[in-house]
Amino acid sequence: MYLRFAWRYFRSRKSTTAISLIAWISVVAIAVGTASLILVLSVFNGFEGLVKSLYAEFYPEIRITPSKGKFMEVSDRLRDSIGQWPGVAGVCRVLEEKAILQHGDNQSVIQIKGVDEQYAAVSRLADRTYHGQFAIGTEEFPQLVLGAGVEDALGIQVGRELTSVRVFLPRQGGGRLLSAENIQESNLYVSGSFLIQQDFDEQYGITRYDHLRAVSGLSDASVSSLELKLTDGDRVNSVKKGLRDWLGNAFVVEDRYEQNRSLYGVMNAERWIVYGILSLILVVGAFTMIGALTMLILEKQTDIQILRALGSEVSVIRRIFLTEGLLLASIGAGMGMLLALSLVWAQQNFHLIPLGGGSFLIDYYPVELRGGDFILIVATVLLIAGLASWFPANKAARRIQSLRTQ
Repeated sequence: MYLRFAWRYFRSRKSTTAISLIAWISVVAIAVGTASLILVLSVFNGFEGLVKSLYAEFYPEIRITPSKGKFMEVSDRLRDSIGQWPGVAGVCRVLEEKAILQHGDNQSVIQIKGVDEQYAAVSRLADRTYHGQFAIGTEEFPQLVLGAGVEDALGIQVGRELTSVRVFLPRQGGGRLLSAENIQESNLYVSGSFLIQQDFDEQYGITRYDHLRAVSGLSDASVSSLELKLTDGDRVNSVKKGLRDWLGNAFVVEDRYEQNRSLYGVMNAERWIVYGILSLILVVGAFTMIGALTMLILEKQTDIQILRALGSEVSVIRRIFLTEGLLLASIGAGMGMLLALSLVWAQQNFHLIPLGGGSFLIDYYPVELRGGDFILIVATVLLIAGLASWFPANKAARRIQSLRTQ
């Protein structure tokens, strides 16, 4: 019944054009606010999905690190037991250390990462080969794969020439850090480079685990971490919990989210901040709605008195105008959603808005729609519209009650 009254009031001819005009302005304002929220959150979703996919190519599904110290001792028996754990498809030993690379007059400080033969099965980094080939060589002839940023900093042209670089590493347990005896030097040939994301491209180099372990003076069982590949990505939580219970407090077992808490935390905070700012557009639309409902109440004084004469309660009058406000908001939200869906579809298929700079992996703004965003936006629109409608509707109800008592 309330919706029928609200619909009739919305469609009926008004005594002055201004009443209809203000009502439509409020509808358009809510449509613009709704479309803006959907579009901006879709862009955030697109970049979030892209960044997560890039990080997934560098970070493993599960990583095991020592709870104390930089290195841990992992025997072949323990590694094999982890590799046979239900849901685990592969285990890779990893050593990480700071190193200085020198090529001619160029130097670069990087994080050098030593990996064993299982790395190709655990990581998809080889799919991001930029120049040359992704090869870490053999035990007799170890090779080095550099990030594209490191390649550029050293002035190397990977793939065009066979290039060697000097690698300076601290030797573990060698006494004073800055002493000459504590710095080990080796030569590695660069086989290729990879291109993922600036954080990795300018900081990392990949070589063989056994070479890095020998140069660093570590024992055969020393590792910085174990990187795990799972048979099914949906089993991350169960495998992680099982390994934590089995390994105990001496080890830290983390999934990709936990390995990048700060990144995901910042991305999530940015989403909520933008959501709050853009919600102000809906608040502006709500102010125009208050004006539209107030003028409509004045327009429908005769109808209100007739309803009161027929025995309608004050609460009925209040609910009619509350419904009217929600109807205006629903029409605006529906228009905004259709507009946003059309623009998102066009961006996904025709890449209408380019991404400036030319230094990213894609040349257009990525967008992705999520059902949870629609639910959040609809709830926000209805909440703001309900609060905005309450004030004129309640004021009309109080006025009627006041007239009745006189």
